[in-house]
Parts: sequence; structure tokens; C-alpha cells
Amino acid sequence: MQRRYLIQAAAAVALAPSMARAQSPWPSKPIRIVVPFTPGGTTDFVTRLVATELARSLGQPVMIENKPGAGTVIGVDNVAKSAPDGSSFVTVANSFTVNQTLVKKLPYDGLKDLRPVALMGLSEHVLATHPGSGLKTVADIVAQAKAGKKLSYASFGNGTSAHLSGEMLKAQLGLDIVHVPYKGQSPALADLLGGQVSMMFGNWPEFRNHVQSGKLVAIGMATAQRSTYAPDISTLAEQGLKIESNSWNGLLAPAALPDAIVQRMNAAVNEAMKQPAVVEAFHKGGIAARSGTPQQFADFIASETARYAEVIRRAGISADG
Repeated sequence: MQRRYLIQAAAAVALAPSMARAQSPWPSKPIRIVVPFTPGGTTDFVTRLVATELARSLGQPVMIENKPGAGTVIGVDNVAKSAPDGSSFVTVANSFTVNQTLVKKLPYDGLKDLRPVALMGLSEHVLATHPGSGLKTVADIVAQAKAGKKLSYASFGNGTSAHLSGEMLKAQLGLDIVHVPYKGQSPALADLLGGQVSMMFGNWPEFRNHVQSGKLVAIGMATAQRSTYAPDISTLAEQGLKIESNSWNGLLAPAALPDAIVQRMNAAVNEAMKQPAVVEAFHKGGIAARSGTPQQFADFIASETARYAEVIRRAGISADG
């Protein structure tokens, strides 16, 4: 009998370390956040800024891994198929909701394989043109089109927010404006500055200096009210259009990630948004900080998915353009 108790006691001692590991508080190892874009853009900037604060509050290194390609599908898929242990997250943008409709055969189910964690930032869009275009207002766009001038608009690529906003502009004005897709905002912006395209919806943080220096002309902000970051620029709504366009960023995790970890990461992100370094950098960059619960972010994603699906359907947009 005594021998049996000794054996049981020894087994319990042997199991203790593994049980302790299984129940150890999260995070117990470095965290990886995948950015499905190239370095240097708004999504990369927002993620790296927030990651610095997360590392401090969570007590573990937070590493950024850029995995661009296939309209963000490669990076998102990588995390969708990662272990749900709290070591992998992905920062997504509007393209995540657009792809639910635009890409017919996604390697993941966005509504089943991933779960929302936290919304982080939002960058308002401005409709801008180059000084030589002769365009200053929406009325000028209509006048030039009716006069027979061929107009074009650039985008970050097929299915991006800039593309869909351009399609809304065409539909609401009843004009034929040629879409010119680029592989990212930077090359599109370069051609806009050079006058190779007539206009473009773009992120205010990247366009601000060019507008303020006179290298670009702001036709209007794609916001419901005057922007806090550009109060002197009229909105498209003031000029008779119903176009609200922006680029947002939020954090997703593998679907099976435990609720406790989701809630802890959500709280950490929300707390990061209050830190002076983040508040100051966001304000200087013209980025609006966002926060809220995982469910509120889930509702936001559902709303964005439905909104973009309607635009894609009406305009007959395909992944190939």
C-alpha cells in the first residue's frame, strides 16, 4: 500500500511542471504580429507603434513580421493557420473585408478561421489631384468630363478602398472615369504627383505634406464632417456627394484563441491607445485612434464587409479589375 502511494506521489511530482506550464499566464513567450503589407505604410506604422507599448505592458517582446502579397491574403492566411496559443496575430485593413466578396477562393474563411481582437486606428481619405489638372472642386470634375476631357483615377490596386471610393465617385456623378490600379499607394501617389493620372483617393497622413506644400490640390475630404486634421478642406459631402472613405487597422487572431487571451490583448491594445507617445504620433500623423471591445470590432467588420460588398456588386468589380 505504501509503495503504491509513493508511486502516485512521484507521478504527481513529475506532472507538476507540465501542469504549471499548461496553466502559466499569457504571454509566456514572444508575440508575433504579421503585417500583410510592405514596410513603411500606415498599417506598418500603426502596428509598430502599438507593438512598442504592448511589449512594455505584456512583458514580452512583440515582433513585427511583414508578409505582403496577394492583396494581404498571404499574411492573413499565415496567421489563420497558426497555433491558437496567443503567439500570433495579424493587423488587417479594409482589404480584409473587401476580400470576403472580391476573392472567390480564399484559403481561409474570414468569418470562421479568425476572430477580431481590437480596432486600432483610422486614416481619413482625401480626394486629391495635381495642380496642372485644373480641378479644384467636384463641380470642376463634372465640367471637364462634360467638356469631353478624359479623366482617370489611381488606386492602391484592384479592390482597395481607393478603388471602391473611385467607383462610388463615378456612380454618384454618372461619369466615365478610367480606373488606373497600382501595386500600392506609393507608386500611385508618384504618378499623381507627376500628372500621369487625374485624381486619387488616398490616406491623409501620406497626402498631407504634398497638399500643404502645393504639390497636390485637395478636392475634398471623404468624411461626413470637416476633419479634425484638415479643418480648412471642404468635405465631399459639402459638395453633394455621399462618400465616406478611410483606411482602418485592427488586430485579428486565430479563431480558436481562448477568450481570456483575446480579452487581455484587447485591454492591452486599448491601453496602448492612451499612452502619450501613441497619442502624439497618431495626432501628428493624422490618424484617429480607435478602441472598443472585440465584439464591437466584430460588428464593425460585419458592417464594412456588407458595405463593400454592395459597392463591388453594383460596380461589377472583379479581382482582376
